[in-house]
Amino acid sequence: MAISLNPYIGFRDNAREAMEFYQSVFGGDLSLNTFGDLQASEDPAEANKIMHAMLTTHSGLILMGADTPSSMPYNPGDNYSISLSGPFEDDHDLTTYYEKLSEGATILQPLATAPWGDKFGMLTDKFGVTWLVNIAAR
Repeated sequence: MAISLNPYIGFRDNAREAMEFYQSVFGGDLSLNTFGDLQASEDPAEANKIMHAMLTTHSGLILMGADTPSSMPYNPGDNYSISLSGPFEDDHDLTTYYEKLSEGATILQPLATAPWGDKFGMLTDKFGVTWLVNIAAR
């Protein structure tokens, strides 16, 4: 597996519906994980909301999305980010990308082990672009 660069769209309470729609448009396999599945929110109202969705098409397109927690701002039109993800073997490169993107950035989530076991970090770079970096666990 190689490092991939993918769009990541934020939604407000309708990520499941949106990602199922995109699956109907592009085909492929859709995986959905809720905040409850990953024990990633202390707010019971968010348990069934989508924390991470990934649509992988047969032609190789990848689209990711999630519900934006109510504690975070949501601005339609600004509700996207870019995801960099890869296997443990690319840890050095992905960590280097995160560190370089961090220069002048606002760190939203330091690069560290996430509830799902991978190394994950999130930041908004000095140009206002939000980046998600995910390094798969061994």
